[in-house]
Amino acid sequence: MPNGHRPGYASFVSLDLTIELEREADDRWIADIPALPGVLVYGSTPDEAIARAEALALRVIADEIEHGERPAQDLSLSFVRPAA
Repeated sequence: MPNGHRPGYASFVSLDLTIELEREADDRWIADIPALPGVLVYGSTPDEAIARAEALALRVIADEIEHGERPAQDLSLSFVRPAA
């Protein structure tokens, strides 16, 4: 939507959360979402680490909404996964 506006709505917030993925020396994978401090998880495969990071990010955002730190209405969220 142009300029972050949807028809019939004043405005909405769009979050495009980039996931960073790295392989550790012990062969575990670590996924991090820098835009959300504390969202850093391990997995035994890249897909597992990414899935865990997405799940934790959703829990963090839900907690922020619950505590009034982020508006709940008109929130658009997407994850930007690392290239294969």
